[in-house]
Amino acid sequence: MSQSRLTYDAFAKIAPLAQQSLIAMGRQADDSGIDKQIIELVKLRVSQLNNCAFCLQIHLNVSRKLGVPQEKLDLVATWEEAGIFSERECAALAWAETLTRLVGYSVPDQAYEAVRRHFSEEEVTFLSVSIATINAWNRLGAAFRFAPPIQRTARAATK
Repeated sequence: MSQSRLTYDAFAKIAPLAQQSLIAMGRQADDSGIDKQIIELVKLRVSQLNNCAFCLQIHLNVSRKLGVPQEKLDLVATWEEAGIFSERECAALAWAETLTRLVGYSVPDQAYEAVRRHFSEEEVTFLSVSIATINAWNRLGAAFRFAPPIQRTARAATK
């Protein structure tokens, strides 16, 4: 089991403007009018790709509060094969994967055209902001090994 290098609370204390800026970016995307369940599915998938347990746990908790069906939470890692996601959800998840897996690649026109078939230009803008924001959070969570919220609660209960 890996140890946290820096707690989320310590990060917020050391870099409050960075923390507040990322929260503001996420909030603007969340308030854009795109279905909040789609935004959370995207955050879950990106967090899976980036191996960020902290963000994955947070967005599983949020998804459950929003009423995302358990089947979708269980199968978001295999969304292409699952057959339970809407075309709009699939377009958002494909776009999220494209923007997350950029190393050595540019974003193909086909990927942009595919997401635009299901989202307006404004929606693609905010969907992209949401994806960029969760990628930034994932990188911070991975760098510092922020403990998932469930672990912090469990650790506190055992002390």
